[in-house]
Amino acid sequence: MAQRCEVCGKGPQFGNNVSHANNRTARKFNPNLQAVRVQLKGGTQRMRVCTRCLKAGKIAKAA
Repeated sequence: MAQRCEVCGKGPQFGNNVSHANNRTARKFNPNLQAVRVQLKGGTQRMRVCTRCLKAGKIAKAA
């Protein structure tokens, strides 16, 4: 499943793990996505939304 927020489009970022010996290995930072029920167009729909969008109130959660 794609690691992408359906509201803002935030996806994974890439970087390195750095050891004490300064060895670098590739790693991935995934966004914190939550599966929530969202009120859309008079109905409800399940979406994967990042916690930043949830906190900012960019979506209306279904009751």
